[in-house]
Amino acid sequence: MENKIQRKFVREEAYLKIRNWILEGTLAPKEKLRDKELAAELGVSRTPVREALLRLEEEGLVQTKPNSSTFVSSIDFHNAFHLYSIVWTLEKLALNQAFGSITEFHIQNMIQANEEFLKQMQVNNRLKALDADYDFHTTYVKLSENTELEKMISEIKRKLKRLDLYYFNKINNAELSYEEHKHIIEALQKKDLNAALSSVEKNWKSSFARFEI
Repeated sequence: MENKIQRKFVREEAYLKIRNWILEGTLAPKEKLRDKELAAELGVSRTPVREALLRLEEEGLVQTKPNSSTFVSSIDFHNAFHLYSIVWTLEKLALNQAFGSITEFHIQNMIQANEEFLKQMQVNNRLKALDADYDFHTTYVKLSENTELEKMISEIKRKLKRLDLYYFNKINNAELSYEEHKHIIEALQKKDLNAALSSVEKNWKSSFARFEI
């Protein structure tokens, strides 16, 4: 039993590590992936690495070509708008479902997350800023108590995180998202659902518009 649990832990750790390397750009788009090299880097056998690559291929982060070579998937910026539009649509649904459960405690959590977002953007730590942005939006997504909706949003945001990190140096005035977050907070404080929903959509639309490719 202990060995079985340990193997499961090793598989999960290998998967998470390789996924993070891809999301953060350590493994670049179109980079060839060799299970032997990855296994050596992780200090594990090739089996959990192969299993991790299969999972990542299902998620669209890895691609295996007909000649059996495995690569990090390319980033399709021009398809990104569709991902953004899905996120703001689903987040508006989550906010609508969570609206009656949002208290001052939750609003304060959103304020703190927004301040952390601004702080990290000012020191150019995009990864931590994205984590703070995730915490901000996740406050009301979790309050929807819609597990399937939360899973869908989380999955799409993983793909957007990779996009944001890869194009970090080509994003104009990303700090403006801080002000847009404040508009969401203000609408929630006023208990104005329509204004809050509109502000969520505007935040995501404006985030996409700030890319300069």
